[in-house]
Amino acid sequence: MRRMFEARSLFVLLALLATAVPRAEAQAPDPDPARFDDAMAAFARWDAKNSVPDAATVFVGGSSIVRWNTADRFPDTRLLNRGFGGSHVSDVNHFIEETVLQYSPDVVVFYAGDNDTSAGKSSEQIFEDLQAFAERVLDSKSTTQVVFVSIKPSLSRWAVWPQMVATNKLLRAYTDEHPNLHYVDVATPMLGVDGEPIPELFVRDGLHMTSAGYDIWTRVIGDVLARLH
Repeated sequence: MRRMFEARSLFVLLALLATAVPRAEAQAPDPDPARFDDAMAAFARWDAKNSVPDAATVFVGGSSIVRWNTADRFPDTRLLNRGFGGSHVSDVNHFIEETVLQYSPDVVVFYAGDNDTSAGKSSEQIFEDLQAFAERVLDSKSTTQVVFVSIKPSLSRWAVWPQMVATNKLLRAYTDEHPNLHYVDVATPMLGVDGEPIPELFVRDGLHMTSAGYDIWTRVIGDVLARLH
């Protein structure tokens, strides 16, 4: 009987400890960046055949960058578009030399974090990767201006919008503390009076943007680029 009582007491104690001690939140794993080796090879082939502008503005990030006809939208800007669709911030960090640093850009326009959130990464994990990106860029060239585009709302990922808002808040607070970092809010103008994403800004998949969506991005981000240039 005594042993049974002691066993039950031990079980209760262990149960109480399990509930009293918070568990460390496991970080979602980074996807394998090797899936973009072909994209990096394509960038290298383009560079070998074309002259790369000096003091360029480099656009980098996920599919929202890829689908943005940046050369047409910013005809007076010497730029390179180095977006690769489906990328996480961790992927851009892995390929930062190939997509950003080798060009010694004056300005970098960065959009990522959308796919990260959808994959289950926490706001803190995404922010740490964004911070690492900024530090790598500024370590390479301290005068570079880094323009962080806020994570956008979308119809297909509306369920994880609160997590995206949390990431945006962390990123905005961070950029406010550094003169070379700039936060651009594209999210607010993409929300309607009901506080939800404006349907006309998205193509059928509810994630990628129509020309109207890019009109907003071009206007809001263009204002920042005009000031920096």
